[in-house]
Amino acid sequence: MKVVVGLAELRLARESLANPMGLITTMGFLHEGHLSLVRRAVQECVSVGVSIFINPAQFGPTEDLDNYPVDLERDLDLLKAEQVDLVWTPTEAAMYGAGYQTWVEVEELTRYLEGEIREEHFRGVATVVTKMFNSFQPNRAYFGQKDAQQAIVIRRMVQDLNFPIEVIVCPTLREADGLAMASRNSYLNPDERRAATVIYRALSAANELFNTGEREADGLRAEMVTLLRTEPLARAEYASVADPETLEELHGPLERALLSMAVFIGETRLIDNMTVGEERGSYAVDD
Repeated sequence: MKVVVGLAELRLARESLANPMGLITTMGFLHEGHLSLVRRAVQECVSVGVSIFINPAQFGPTEDLDNYPVDLERDLDLLKAEQVDLVWTPTEAAMYGAGYQTWVEVEELTRYLEGEIREEHFRGVATVVTKMFNSFQPNRAYFGQKDAQQAIVIRRMVQDLNFPIEVIVCPTLREADGLAMASRNSYLNPDERRAATVIYRALSAANELFNTGEREADGLRAEMVTLLRTEPLARAEYASVADPETLEELHGPLERALLSMAVFIGETRLIDNMTVGEERGSYAVDD
């Protein structure tokens, strides 16, 4: 496995790797969710690249950029064990040099959910992913369904900008009690870790309600909110029943939806989602 820091090093190393190449973009502090993407890429591609870069452009001024967990040595050991070919760990100065002023924005899909609360978050995501795509020149890129809106935004960006890249969205990996794997789970103390399971329970309750015949968006939303309120340590920022293609909030009868939420457990903000209805669509997880 080759680890590079500079862009010129990356491009030189990339020239020696055969196609198809799969790419996984990360901010490091890897967990089994990340590694599941790597394993999928190893199965489907001749070569695999991974980026590790804590992207300041996707953090708001009050978010946890300065405290985001870091363990690069451990990350590299994990990736080497998974037979990754190339890892890029660029510096912030290399990614956003002096006078940087070029940004990528996906307009409509970022108006809702995370984008409504974190105004410049997806501008930062779309820009850094574009830079990773341009630098690695992958054939396939792998993302997790846990960040459903991010995956939908990136698929639209790839389509709109004519990137010759297949975007593959893989299932959310969960702990035994249902909590979606996430780097920020490391912030939780034992009581908060127990409380965090309410997120999956709320999504599951709405999913079960749908499966037993409920087709009203407001009914599904109310089910999630009601269950979240049973946990004193949980504070919901939003609980959404949205159109899985446009991400607009739904009201009235529905056939399919993206259920999602952002919930503070203590001071830690966690997101998760689940789909109901048709299994295929822009939001769908690839089998």
